[in-house]
Amino acid sequence: MAEIVKNDPVQVGPPDPVTHDRRRAGTHALATGISVLATLIGLIFLAWLVLFVTKGRFLKHTFERIASSHTGRTVRVAGDFNLYLDPFATKFLAEGLTISNPAWASKPNLFQAKLIDTRIDTFSFLFGDQSKVNWINLVDGAADMEWDAKRQHNTWTFGQGGGKPFKMPLIQRAQIDGTTVRYRDPTMQLSVDVAFQAMHAQDNKFGNAVRFTGTGTMRKLPFRLWGSQSSPNQLIAGGANKFDLHAQGALFRIDIAGNLPGATMIEGSDLAVAARGPNIRYLFDLIGVAVPDTRTYRLKAHMVKQGQEYRFTRLTGFYGASDIAGQFTARVPANSDERMLLTADIKSRHVDIIDIGPFIGYDPAALASKGATAAATTQTKRDGVPRILPDAPLRSDSIKNFDAKVNYSIATITQPFIPVSNIVLGLDLDRSLLKLSPLNFDVSGGHLRSDIVVNARTPAVITDYDIRLSPTPIGKLLYKSGVADAPASGTMTARVKMRGTGDSLRKSLATSSGRIAIILPKGTFWTQYIQLSEFDLGVFFQRLLQDKLKKPVQVNCGLIGFTVRDGIAAADPILIDTDKNVMTAKGGFSFKDESLSLAFRADGKKFSLFSGQSPVGIGGYFAKPQMQIITPQLLARGGAGVALGVVASPVAAIIAFVDPGDAKSAACGPVLAGAKASAQRTTKGEPRKDVGSGKTRDVKAEKTQKKFLGIF
Repeated sequence: MAEIVKNDPVQVGPPDPVTHDRRRAGTHALATGISVLATLIGLIFLAWLVLFVTKGRFLKHTFERIASSHTGRTVRVAGDFNLYLDPFATKFLAEGLTISNPAWASKPNLFQAKLIDTRIDTFSFLFGDQSKVNWINLVDGAADMEWDAKRQHNTWTFGQGGGKPFKMPLIQRAQIDGTTVRYRDPTMQLSVDVAFQAMHAQDNKFGNAVRFTGTGTMRKLPFRLWGSQSSPNQLIAGGANKFDLHAQGALFRIDIAGNLPGATMIEGSDLAVAARGPNIRYLFDLIGVAVPDTRTYRLKAHMVKQGQEYRFTRLTGFYGASDIAGQFTARVPANSDERMLLTADIKSRHVDIIDIGPFIGYDPAALASKGATAAATTQTKRDGVPRILPDAPLRSDSIKNFDAKVNYSIATITQPFIPVSNIVLGLDLDRSLLKLSPLNFDVSGGHLRSDIVVNARTPAVITDYDIRLSPTPIGKLLYKSGVADAPASGTMTARVKMRGTGDSLRKSLATSSGRIAIILPKGTFWTQYIQLSEFDLGVFFQRLLQDKLKKPVQVNCGLIGFTVRDGIAAADPILIDTDKNVMTAKGGFSFKDESLSLAFRADGKKFSLFSGQSPVGIGGYFAKPQMQIITPQLLARGGAGVALGVVASPVAAIIAFVDPGDAKSAACGPVLAGAKASAQRTTKGEPRKDVGSGKTRDVKAEKTQKKFLGIF
């Protein structure tokens, strides 16, 4: 039989007292929490109910006290006041609301309104970076936005020393009547008063355009402005809103149009900007930036604001008869410790020579009406003598207000005379220290490099010039300048290094000191001009009869050098050695009165009859040079010839015009090195005595002698 196993029943003891207590404690805590939460909800509901029923009118003085404390201004509500949740958005209403200005401001209140009735998104108001206004009704509002004289404080930044500026909220629906805005910036010399026309909006859509008009002045230039934010059937907050603004003064017109990301948002928006006027200088005067004068201009670009920067891209247009394209950025200073910074990268394919003139001080109106040559020779006249060097002063006071970094390139200069192309300009302005480096361009197959520094940090503006010309074909240079039969070929190099003091090009050069050197390596001059300089009648007429005036004469080396002292340039030396002649010159010229006083002489290395052996004089002024072939020396030799002819015979008269051909060849080493007159030597190593001393007295002596004899 199978064994039956009996299982004993399970014994259940009494519950664990510790576990039981824990359960009871947890249940009690939960009940307590629910009770507390319910109480809080009840209190909140009660507070909301009290506020909703009373409209929060009893919070009027509390609001004034807290708002005044947080803003550091006096906030007052003259009439009715509401502040409550409706049901979740914050309902705010105030009649006769005023927010005071700081004591230094010219108006008593930053903001005032007969009525402001609005519903504000509570979550964005408490936790967001920018409040969102669901609806606002503003009647007879007036805002005053003003900077102090040092641009260290403004009326819309609350708190003392480092407070946060007021940020315009995003507005979803609006109704505005009789609202004005006033803006003053003494540093920028800007004053604007704008009035908004009545505007109504509902269902996230404008029923009418937001239109505004106003007037203002900027740097004493009056203008009027008008515009609108017209966005029918477009969302206001976060949507694309059409915006246009127009400003016009006597000397400029500005048009701005595009889409704003929000009704009160300009940050990051891409706006089309156009400007036109008779002179671009007046446009930049509006923002305190000094630029050269121009002829009539028309520009357009796209503007994007990012922080303190206004970026203008896709710039195109023209000034005068020249095109321009590129981009530039204006960084507006956040406070008085900073300076406006203008950066630009611009290009031109073709620039008319007339449009270059204003960059160095010529009057654009005179250039446009009279042409380059006429305008350049009708500068300030003294004693009836025209001047070429421009005397328009550097605007040193204006360039103190901003810094700049500009790169400007020009492909070609449109004009028939000067073969200049591929201009590259780098401009750096740092606290009134202006550097034009590089200022390079191609000219007649050569290349000119220059670095010019204008130091306007002191009242006496100091300018350093350093200009270098690489080997350049002389024949091509003169041919491109309009000479049908170029008198010279070969190449030339040059270096100009000077320093002057003065706030215009004329004043700077009139006080300058330094050196000018033009070096002629081995090349050719045509016989016609070599013999004319020597005034060798015998060889000249011989070549003329044989039709050999275009036969080249080999130039071994040449130097046209001047030492400049206090604006007077003395030949130091002028020495050109050819296979048949040695050409020298004495005298010089003056940047002070632009006078010329040079005497060129060419001595032959071979025997020649009918050689005058007398200097060819160049006098007059830069704008009106004069050449004198019949000089006192030639007249004296002619008189000697006549006397010999009377006493002896006609053949004897020829002796006075015989060139013995004893000119001493020049050692080309010092010539090609650009050395001064004192270092020049003959091929035998002897010091040259026919090149002058390079002193200022040589120039004065030439001028005195010429005036005394009445030749010039």
